[in-house]
Amino acid sequence: MNHSANIENWLRLNHADGVGPVTFAKLVKHFGSVENAVKASYNQLLRIEGIGEKTAGSIISSRDNFDVEAEIKLADKHGVKIIHLDDPSYPPLLRKIYDPPAVLYIKGDIQRCDNLAISIVGSRRCSLYGTEQASRFAYLLASSGFTIISGLARGIDCAAHKGALNAQGRTIAVQGCGLAGVFPPENEKLAWQIAENGALISELPMTYEPLAENFPGRNRIIAGLSLGVIVIEAMHKSGALLTASAALEYNREVMAVPGKIDSPLSEGPHRLIKQGAKLIENAEDVMEALGYIGADLKQHVAEFASMAQKAIESPRIAAEDLNLSPDERRIFDCLDGEPVHIEQIILSSGLDAGRVNAAVVTLCIKGIVGQLPGNYFRRK
Repeated sequence: MNHSANIENWLRLNHADGVGPVTFAKLVKHFGSVENAVKASYNQLLRIEGIGEKTAGSIISSRDNFDVEAEIKLADKHGVKIIHLDDPSYPPLLRKIYDPPAVLYIKGDIQRCDNLAISIVGSRRCSLYGTEQASRFAYLLASSGFTIISGLARGIDCAAHKGALNAQGRTIAVQGCGLAGVFPPENEKLAWQIAENGALISELPMTYEPLAENFPGRNRIIAGLSLGVIVIEAMHKSGALLTASAALEYNREVMAVPGKIDSPLSEGPHRLIKQGAKLIENAEDVMEALGYIGADLKQHVAEFASMAQKAIESPRIAAEDLNLSPDERRIFDCLDGEPVHIEQIILSSGLDAGRVNAAVVTLCIKGIVGQLPGNYFRRK
């Protein structure tokens, strides 16, 4: 596994006690290089503004405690690449935030096309509506060339990753633990699929546990990797809202999908909309929202944006663009924007009831067909 050049010193300094992303950047700027910073004396550290005796002592006493050699061996064993902030392959959008991770662990690969990325986040305990919307937006945006970013959590995150994978698109999961494990553990198969079609990312050492304190940092990376964040279902105190807050700090677009007014899960998105987040109902709304991003971000996405715009501007999604199975395509062709009963779909498609029901379920999961009360279905 090819790691960044001289990653050892980056790991030593990064994992010293008292060194977070902002302090790391301050040290490197003051001493001119990571190599100089990691060798700095106690008195030299005290000369840096904001570093007092306690922090200087912590850095000195702990900078050689992290077992760099064992960490690199473990990363190799798990197929994880470790890169640092100066590596050419470091995501340029993430590098632009004021507190980028000094070191990133990556399983899979990050490509230039991942500069055109949207984050989809929301509640772990989501409703069927929330799952459908996360899957639908992820599917349509991934089909249009966007990389979908989320956090591999239960609920909305999972639905977003799966929606992108169903579209045969790219998706990136940012973990709140080290990449030697997967959290939650039932997502191990999904994590493997994401690594095959994008990447798993963490800033944490390989064996770090998924502690609550890790997740605010994880959320800032989700925001930093993307041009905008879509929030789908979130309680008033939710990690998804922390991600939205980070996106605002980084001058990224914040979007929200509205929900039922009497549902606690709608509190987060509706509050964001009241505060000025873009209310989105379809992929066209997402592109319109992204039209307001700053010029410094637009330069990263210009070559991909026209492709996405063209795909999204299509007046109706063509079945041949949706990677559908023969049964799914036949049923898709039986539907339009009006509700159609399942019995009528069976008659029109000429397929037996079992095949129709199976295909309708997958079309709903992919987010391109919606189910209505009374066993009616329609295209979204």
